[in-house]
Amino acid sequence: PTMTIGGTHLNEKQRADLEQTVILLATRGKGITACDESAGTIGKRFEAVGIDNTEENRRQYRQMLFTAPGSEKFLCGAILDPETLLQKSNDGVLFPQVLAKRGIVAGVKPHLKIYTLPGTGGDTVMQGLDSLAVRCKEYYSAGARFAKWRSPLVIDVPNGRPTDLAIKSQMSDLARYALICQSEGLVPIVEPDVSLSGSHTLEEAIAVNMKVLSTLFKEMIDHGVFMPGATLKSNIINPGKDCPVSYSVEDIGKANVAVLEATFPVAMKTANYLSGGQSLEDASARLSAINKQNKNGPWNLSFSWSAALQLPLLELCKDKDGKLQLDEMRKLYVEELKVASAAATGTLQQCSVENGSHMGTSNDIAASDGGGSTKRRKIGE
Repeated sequence: PTMTIGGTHLNEKQRADLEQTVILLATRGKGITACDESAGTIGKRFEAVGIDNTEENRRQYRQMLFTAPGSEKFLCGAILDPETLLQKSNDGVLFPQVLAKRGIVAGVKPHLKIYTLPGTGGDTVMQGLDSLAVRCKEYYSAGARFAKWRSPLVIDVPNGRPTDLAIKSQMSDLARYALICQSEGLVPIVEPDVSLSGSHTLEEAIAVNMKVLSTLFKEMIDHGVFMPGATLKSNIINPGKDCPVSYSVEDIGKANVAVLEATFPVAMKTANYLSGGQSLEDASARLSAINKQNKNGPWNLSFSWSAALQLPLLELCKDKDGKLQLDEMRKLYVEELKVASAAATGTLQQCSVENGSHMGTSNDIAASDGGGSTKRRKIGE
């Protein structure tokens, strides 16, 4: 008989199916487009540029993200909101089938709302485990082959956050979510999301992220999760956005690789970083630096971005009489994905030495273009 380490709740075919989905999600040079914003969240983005938040506008917009010509060269997966999972293209084809025909795996966001954990000073947990198995079964039937569960954490050093209780609770929930997903045929992407907000140093961020990730993987192993049938979506480890100390993009790349080498099991094939409030320029520069620094790890290190890709697209709709500028959006989207793909292989050509660096208030790093300017150049300029 074949020896099984973890995943004893699964038969051989179930394990093989999960691993096959992971192989697709770990395709080098390709990443995941995150389109799983709730109707309320995308509504705020729409309203900021004058677009009405209707179901049809959401459908048309997501259809553009799924079908832009050339995007399939740079995408291996797409995360959908449950609403989008059940929507159809103009041709009447369900979106998961549209994606599958283009070689892109459809996934889903199954968690519900966050809940503040009493006594922690503001730490939160994510809700939705109780009915998860039933929903996962429905999502699989609709064409999803992976899921993604976000567990947000905030670093607040003076107030002792994140608390040990929040880390333990959130990582245990992620492990249980992973176990349930696998039992229903979905690859679980586990997403510990340590926020960019705060004034913590890179060194303090390393310490917290090391604790979060080591706790997560121990919980997954203790729960009996089949590790080769799961993947990671993590924040890029950064100093807080209000940190007074400056760090180069190389510093940030080294920090991330050091934490991966210390914590990330080689049984897991890919980590797809979230953007978490970073611009496309910064997120891409940092992802490329991580890939350049990764000399020992066998993993695929790529992207799973939402705002970094989508906010520049929505800017094209400002002052356009409330109409989605779908043709212009398609073109810019593919240009953005080219940049993200280069970052995922460590081959991004920097257009500014400042991109990806953290410029602290003390301005330790004088990043310029040679003429004394530190202006950041946007993608496409």
